[in-house]
Amino acid sequence: MTQRRRGRTGLVNAGEMPLVKHFARKARPPTPVQLELIEVSVAIEEQPDAAERAFMARQFVLCTLPHSDPGNIPVWKRVTGNGALGIQPGVDLETERSIGYPYGVIPRLLLFWMTTEVQHTKNRADLSLFEKRTLYLGQSLDGFLRAVGLNPDTGGGKRGDAKRLHNQMDRLFTSRISFQQKLETDRQEGRARGSMEIAPDSELWWDPKRPKQRALWQSWIRLSEKFYNALAASPVPIDMRALRALKRSPLALDLYALISYRAFVIIQKRLPPQFVSWKALRDQLGTDYADPRDLQKSAMAALRKIVILYPGLKIITARGGFHMHATRLAVQTRVQISP
Repeated sequence: MTQRRRGRTGLVNAGEMPLVKHFARKARPPTPVQLELIEVSVAIEEQPDAAERAFMARQFVLCTLPHSDPGNIPVWKRVTGNGALGIQPGVDLETERSIGYPYGVIPRLLLFWMTTEVQHTKNRADLSLFEKRTLYLGQSLDGFLRAVGLNPDTGGGKRGDAKRLHNQMDRLFTSRISFQQKLETDRQEGRARGSMEIAPDSELWWDPKRPKQRALWQSWIRLSEKFYNALAASPVPIDMRALRALKRSPLALDLYALISYRAFVIIQKRLPPQFVSWKALRDQLGTDYADPRDLQKSAMAALRKIVILYPGLKIITARGGFHMHATRLAVQTRVQISP
């Protein structure tokens, strides 16, 4: 009986224990990944106002991309609540084959970068909408990727950062995204739909075997107007320092963005701790997991890291999910977010 009570109320907050002691309890010394987590968490704790601000579009916080490659299917979808997100891959006209679905960490980092670029320019009176929708993949993307720990100059090999980046850029920029939502009143039912290309116009140049030639600097993409508007409205601010420590896991990136958004709602509305069920989390983020227990195990590991990286965040396990509460935002910002 005592054991069950502990399981329902155990605090998932490694921040309550000094990090050195937290890892010293293990028989082995901290790994490079753990040392990076310690370094980043100390920087965030001691310098909260030095946040390296980035943004994610609210739609992609509430409905996320695939974690793993869906394979050769006509459409991939994720359903959450009364809404759904669907993705259709682009087609290579030369080979007449599907380019494939964007999945994993890199498309998420690209979405963070695109949303951040849009936030930087959307209020500039000296730029036309056409110019604002045109993003150059030169020093800005290069600098963003380096800031989160990727190196665009490494690897002509299959697993090199440059090769993986180019492949996922192709997949993401040529995709078409659709949103669908059920509508219901006391007397009527309906459905709202929206569909948009990500970047219908682009020029992408590179030589993966000689990435240091910086051909990527000549590349550009032009966001569709609908996609641009989606990125411009209600962005969720996040700290790139945390992304740097979470960049190895798409689930951890999704959870960090979701926690940051929910923390904003809690603080703005002065809400008590909010319950998040594993079922709702699986519908929203984890349909890639065939076994719900695998999602719960992976999510718990990610949440332990997120709590370390987010001062003021408290997460308490509960039967069927967890409770979360926050006393501060992940990043202080004047940007308005729609709850």
